[in-house]
Amino acid sequence: MASEALARLAEERVDHRFKGLPPDADGRTVGELAAQRRNLFTDGFATPVLALSAERLEHNLRLMETYATRHGLAFAPHGKTSMAPRLFQRQIEHGAWGITLAVPHQVRVARAFGIQRIFLANELVDPAALRWISAELDADDDFRVICYVDSVRGVELMDAALRGARRPLDVVVELAAGEGARTGVRTEAECAAVADAVAGTRTLRLVGVAGYEGEVPQATPERVHAWLGRLIALAVGFDEAGRFKGVDEIVVSAGGSAWFDAVADAFAEIPELSAPVLKLLRSGAYVSHDDGHYRKITPFNRVPEEGALEPAFRLWTQVVSRPSAEQAFVNAGKRDAAYDLDLPFAQVVRRDGVERPAAGIEVTALSDQHAWLRTAPEADLEVGDWLGLGLSHPCTSFDKWPLIPVAEADGTVVDYIRTFF
Repeated sequence: MASEALARLAEERVDHRFKGLPPDADGRTVGELAAQRRNLFTDGFATPVLALSAERLEHNLRLMETYATRHGLAFAPHGKTSMAPRLFQRQIEHGAWGITLAVPHQVRVARAFGIQRIFLANELVDPAALRWISAELDADDDFRVICYVDSVRGVELMDAALRGARRPLDVVVELAAGEGARTGVRTEAECAAVADAVAGTRTLRLVGVAGYEGEVPQATPERVHAWLGRLIALAVGFDEAGRFKGVDEIVVSAGGSAWFDAVADAFAEIPELSAPVLKLLRSGAYVSHDDGHYRKITPFNRVPEEGALEPAFRLWTQVVSRPSAEQAFVNAGKRDAAYDLDLPFAQVVRRDGVERPAAGIEVTALSDQHAWLRTAPEADLEVGDWLGLGLSHPCTSFDKWPLIPVAEADGTVVDYIRTFF
């Protein structure tokens, strides 16, 4: 099923829905266009166009596979980052246990492309979505979903929606990262009450505990480790109380893209429990990495001996106005570039096939379809030049591009990534 669905992506026809692609490619299938191995710079691609580096993408996939294996972690990268089934499949080929998702639509996309293991990092209380997931579970004994629970009321709503299900839905109690954090149960006593509520149903099965250390208030290594200690102690306490009786494995899950080194260290200290422990890491931004937010906070900055992720995105734009020596405008804005954490970064200028560093060029603001540039006296920039921008925050980069070229270092486009947001 997965291979057939992915193959159908290559049969999709290219047309006006997909920005940045060559206009003369209209009517060709994605597979036909990929087979042409067009050059991003010389074969008709129109700016703005977002491209993924083929080499850096592969490097990042291999690096996190190696990291998870080295530290004895299962890996369910967060699919909300890319919402790209081809990348999901490549992540699984590189050792991922499954895919983490956040909302029902994302689960439906993953199932449409044959994903068999899903970690749903949210409490799901929508009855229609719960009934659909239950039907998927009942129809496929190999399909597994693990879902957060973080309230007694949520457990009651889930139980009501799942009455009549053949298979129970596996759930983990979400421990909040502290007061003022996002979702999750605030105290261990409340966690126990939620676990008791799960035990009182036939529709849900408690299989572990989870949370997101990225929400620890004013996070420092000490505070993150302290919260991870609470999470592990919660799992141990639940196990000692017999709350995981009958499960084949106990799930303990954490790990965004900023503190997975702390998670690896803490999870290495999980004691032996009554069943094998699935130590599940969920970092998602690694697949493309970035030139801003995650470049600054990636754990590999703290453990450089483990390797380094490489930013795989570049947004190619074109100078369309040069009103003064101090200012220029390119033809990409909020519709095209992530801007929620940092503005794009000017990296390279391309003119007549030659690239050079974008010295003296700074993005100062974004309009809907323009980036505002401040240019220093040394900046050599002309109308018509291509400007390559680095982006910050992958999660708000993928969502702006429904079909993304994957280009080798010389500009040869070897693949296209379809996204579903």
